[in-house]
Amino acid sequence: MTVRVRIAPSPTGNLHIGTARTAVFNWLFARHYGGKFILRIEDTDLERSRLEYTDNILEGLRWLGLNWDEGPFFQSQRLDLYKEAVEKLLNRGLAYRCYTTSEELEALREAQKARGEAPRYDNRHRNLTPEQRAAFEAEGRSSVIRFQIEDGQEIVWNDLVRGKMSWRGSDLGGDMVIARASEEGSGQPLYNFVVVVDDIDMQITHVIRGEDHIANTAKQILLYEAMGAKIPEFAHTPLILNMEGRKLSKRDGVTSISDFKQMGFTAEGLVNYMTLLGWSPPDSTQEIFTLETAAKEFGFERVNKAGAKFDWDKLDWLNSQYIHNTPVDKLTDLLIPYWQATGYKFDGGRERPWLEQLVTLISQSLTRLVDAVPQSQLFFSDTVEFSDEGSTQLKQEGSTAVLEEIVTALENQPQLSETAAQEIIKQVVKEQKVKKGLVMRSLRAALTGDVHGPDLIQSWLLLNQIGLDKPRLTQAITEVR
Repeated sequence: MTVRVRIAPSPTGNLHIGTARTAVFNWLFARHYGGKFILRIEDTDLERSRLEYTDNILEGLRWLGLNWDEGPFFQSQRLDLYKEAVEKLLNRGLAYRCYTTSEELEALREAQKARGEAPRYDNRHRNLTPEQRAAFEAEGRSSVIRFQIEDGQEIVWNDLVRGKMSWRGSDLGGDMVIARASEEGSGQPLYNFVVVVDDIDMQITHVIRGEDHIANTAKQILLYEAMGAKIPEFAHTPLILNMEGRKLSKRDGVTSISDFKQMGFTAEGLVNYMTLLGWSPPDSTQEIFTLETAAKEFGFERVNKAGAKFDWDKLDWLNSQYIHNTPVDKLTDLLIPYWQATGYKFDGGRERPWLEQLVTLISQSLTRLVDAVPQSQLFFSDTVEFSDEGSTQLKQEGSTAVLEEIVTALENQPQLSETAAQEIIKQVVKEQKVKKGLVMRSLRAALTGDVHGPDLIQSWLLLNQIGLDKPRLTQAITEVR
């Protein structure tokens, strides 16, 4: 048997981290067994589905490295297949037309609520005679299509994560609507039905999805049986929770994958973290690995039943590890869009060597890619703003004289080197008869506006290359006066 799994997002919103984590587990399982990872777009909700959401989903999966083997398939292009399957169930007496109005259903729910009962359809139109159906249609009623579910049925499956699962038909809310109302024909088929038709048609062997689908699984197994198809194996993965143990929501700041990208997370860091949301590798000390490495070890015996808590600190740490180990040329490519989005002006071609030197300077202090924006701001600004500590340092006795001598020394240095910079500092210390610390702190305050920051000599060299060191020093001297 060739393993065939699928990810089936709905384009009614951007690719969310919950769906993306499900895609990761499907991809890892398929690659572990040399199987196929299939992409299906469940766009039968025509009112809410949007092309921009589809594009966002496809772009997000590609960015994460979750390349698919077949698809994308669109449910909206497969309606004839679904309607044919509905007709087969109708013809076999396993489904029927239900003419119950929305007002009648609401009255039924209110009566059940008054009796303290769980809401369920009472199957009142399951055995209508041809005359009764004709009378309802003569009234102008449209019909939904319901699939028969016997209360006494027991639905059992061995879940790859949760072990033996058992549901009774009486727990499923009565006969299930599988197609919407329509004046004629079978109407538009609904999720629980079309997903089964698709999985049968695409020969899906394993359905891997979140635990919130467990009730759907019980209904879908009955549909597999009714259509005479082989039932796939199921694996229901834990939900992603916030640190308080509640289901993750937008209030927790967790957003779509495209937003994570905008927030400065790398694809490698994010997908590594999602792999650990509910799964642990055999070597519990291993936390950093590629998708390919994880696929070799992946199995549902190490997927937890309990919810996976989303930890921003852990994600930040993992992300920083990838940034710190990314080659300078690739990291520069990743940072350029963030600088451009901020409005920093530079020539990405002619100034590329300078940009790579800047990346080398700041890379080890980055947690997210977006951190490069504030950390490199001083290199893209003609002037500098002085912090309180910076201003205080410039007002120290001897600071102005130190800066004036550095400006004089630079007149003989058309292009500064690291050796020349060190010699200038030694010369100033000697000539001014001051401690080196005063020179270094005053120079840093003048060039960067603060007394803290990246390596001073490398910062000076970068500013010198673009002609900003002398103006900064002059500005600082003027500031004090």
